[in-house]
Amino acid sequence: MSAQSIRFEDIDENQLLSFTPAMRQFVEIKQANPGLLILYRMGDFYETFFDDAETVHRTLGLTLTSRSALVSGARIPMAGIPYTTLDQYLLRLVNQGFSVGICEQIGVPGKGTMDRKLVRTITPGTLTDESLLSERSESCLLALYASGKKGKIGLSWMIISSGVFKAIETDESALMSEIERINPSEILIPDSMRDTAERVFPDRSVTALPDWHFDRVRAEKTLLSQFGTSTLEPFGISDSDLLITAAGVVAEYARGTQGTELTHITGIVRETDSEHLGLDAASRRNLEISRTLRGEQTNTLLSTLDHCKTAMGSRRLLSWLTSPASAQKTASARSDAIEILLESMPELENIQDFLKSIPDFERTATRIALSSVKPRELASLRDCIPSLNVLTENIQKLAAPLLANTAEKLPLPQSLYDLLDKSIKKEPNTFIRDGGVIAEGYSAELDDLRAIKDHGGKFLVEYEAKEKERTGIPTLRVEFNSVHGYFIEVSKAQIDKVPDNYRRRQTLKNVERYITPELKEFEDKAVSAEERSKALEKQLFDEVVEECKKYVTELFESAHAVSVLDALSSLATHADLYRWVKPEFTLNPGIDIKGARHPVVERTIENYVPNDCELSAQRKLHIITGPNMGGKSTYMRSIALIVLLAYSGSFVPADYAEIGPIDKILTRIGAADDLVRGLSTFMVEMTETASILRQATDRSLVLMDEVGRGTSTFDGLSLAAAIAEDLAVNRQCFTLFATHYFELTQLEKTVPNVVNMHVAATETNRDIVFLHEIREGAANQSYGIAVAKLAGIPRNVIRGASKVLEKLEERAAQTDDRQLDLFCAPAEPQFEQAAEKETELNELLDKIEDIDLDDLSPRQAWEALAELQKTAKQFR
Repeated sequence: MSAQSIRFEDIDENQLLSFTPAMRQFVEIKQANPGLLILYRMGDFYETFFDDAETVHRTLGLTLTSRSALVSGARIPMAGIPYTTLDQYLLRLVNQGFSVGICEQIGVPGKGTMDRKLVRTITPGTLTDESLLSERSESCLLALYASGKKGKIGLSWMIISSGVFKAIETDESALMSEIERINPSEILIPDSMRDTAERVFPDRSVTALPDWHFDRVRAEKTLLSQFGTSTLEPFGISDSDLLITAAGVVAEYARGTQGTELTHITGIVRETDSEHLGLDAASRRNLEISRTLRGEQTNTLLSTLDHCKTAMGSRRLLSWLTSPASAQKTASARSDAIEILLESMPELENIQDFLKSIPDFERTATRIALSSVKPRELASLRDCIPSLNVLTENIQKLAAPLLANTAEKLPLPQSLYDLLDKSIKKEPNTFIRDGGVIAEGYSAELDDLRAIKDHGGKFLVEYEAKEKERTGIPTLRVEFNSVHGYFIEVSKAQIDKVPDNYRRRQTLKNVERYITPELKEFEDKAVSAEERSKALEKQLFDEVVEECKKYVTELFESAHAVSVLDALSSLATHADLYRWVKPEFTLNPGIDIKGARHPVVERTIENYVPNDCELSAQRKLHIITGPNMGGKSTYMRSIALIVLLAYSGSFVPADYAEIGPIDKILTRIGAADDLVRGLSTFMVEMTETASILRQATDRSLVLMDEVGRGTSTFDGLSLAAAIAEDLAVNRQCFTLFATHYFELTQLEKTVPNVVNMHVAATETNRDIVFLHEIREGAANQSYGIAVAKLAGIPRNVIRGASKVLEKLEERAAQTDDRQLDLFCAPAEPQFEQAAEKETELNELLDKIEDIDLDDLSPRQAWEALAELQKTAKQFR
């Protein structure tokens, strides 16, 4: 091993004893925290060693070196991160899913071995630093716990940066829907569930903890300590061992990562399945709420609607769109507020102007609670308080209950403004370590130190002049050197005039140097003025932060009010720009939409064709036929998105919308395999369909697009027919069912509440024209070959497909076979000769079609016609 790099797992007790003290300390910290990538402060670098160094080398591209730490001379892999650029590297590591431990030097330099301590843990779900967090999304930590009884699962999640702490009890069938809704950045699970969780959540950061962490008694003690209560009754989770356990794990883990108490987390909110409009994982993906099917964040519902002026507003808007309220009352309150804002456009414009000046003080409040807030954040908070007061005055004029409630919570206490105004400079430095943060006049001691530091030269000039006058020694000088400090220099010819309070400091050949009590006092202050002023500033700043902690609750309430106001203003702005209308809610089951438009697509095309949709007790399932590219999927998505927007509280892209009670939106759209979980395209389709059939109720909106196309014709048709009939008869949900199986249009005659609809198109001599209109009745054909022609399929292939289609249609009408064999030998004995003739004829037709008559002279046209006539005679 002496000539090789030693690996961490190979270290035994004897080898550890031969390490340097610093390396032994690292190994001990790493052994206690095996799941963390340890950044170990050594001077101006955070060093990594062993496997961590190789990981950093691969992930960040940093140079991999080594150091000797054994008597034998074996090398330890090492890679370092400059402390000045830590944040940018941390962000890259966390985005790759790593959990990082920061070890700082806590000893005094030059006094023996420098001690180091793990002071902070950074994981994907526990980010609070401004430099690590995305402005418009959250870092969410979730714990999952299942007892194995009745298939129930406890979920609890915390967003440390926003002070959110919630829990919900769900079952296995709804687990993935809840995970997609909550969208955790990190999932905590018992170690015994590791393999299952990594298979079920392959794209998420999963942290496995020892099973003993998931102990109900331990969890309850953690929560009681966190909330400072003697019972969990006030929080509504005392009856659920699952929720107590999951919540306790989240709280303990989050507290451990921050290295301090989470004083801003003072309670937990229990949610229920009925609070939100149900959206399964496939529906969230298919409706492209916050990400497109390709994973992009542009051209989504959120990016389309987001005109928010603050990051808090964008996050609130995202939460409304991803977790629409199931209660019509909640959605109506938001749309009523939007209506009032639209009727008061001057106030709306004024509100948005003031919102531009509001910083993200929701996260500032968290960092105040964690004692990690930066000076400029406090300055920004101070500067926005007057704007909050003006916003309050603007909103109080508007008659909407939600706006009135928002106005009550917007203002922040004047005492907080006064504290920050007198304590923090108008434009403080970024970091407290640099000084220049505390305002002048806040501390007399600090002002004195600054005066000494900044105006020491002036003091010395004035002191020298004063001493010359007092002693009558015109040649007296006040000077300084690094060895003896400050002194008064007097020539030996004048020493008889030296006052009694002068004390000799040094004797030279021609002069004597003295010190006075006053000059000594100045010297003591001046030598350490900068260090002392910075230390005092840090102390004063910490005291200000402690005082600010008293206002954390009010800060969160005000931030919530700002986010609601900003989200409502954004929705009002979009409604005004694109002529959206206020939806009407009714208790009667059904959906009646006139002039429906897709909220994203309508912005990207010039002439969008709106369509109507009527789903009622007598029209529960629409069989939609028609060509590809005709707009079936866009139409279906537009209806689902209008319902989602309405229950989010938004206006909707339509001429009129009346919407009854809806509990879920369930979709099966698109075709893709899932290689990670070993599922084929058809298996994904059937899995999602099965999920819909298990979840759908008579109040669900279901979108089914081309179900059954991933298998043979009759298998697919049989499945599609049975699924459609089950949705109409057994589930009785409101369903838009797009298909190319024209046989399904017969369901209208045999199954009640089924109606046929089609996407209109017309075919000219050369092309197909898509009208993008949804009309009553069944389509007469799919125009698939016409679409293939538009896509650029070679003409000979198109003609071949047309011939095969004719044969298949003829044979289908003459046979009772369950499956038609496309490649079976035909009955005609001259088939091969006919095929050759047909190929030649196709080539002739290609030549005719390729002739560009506009480019031919009369002579050239005659020659071309003669050549074609000669070729045609060969077919007689």
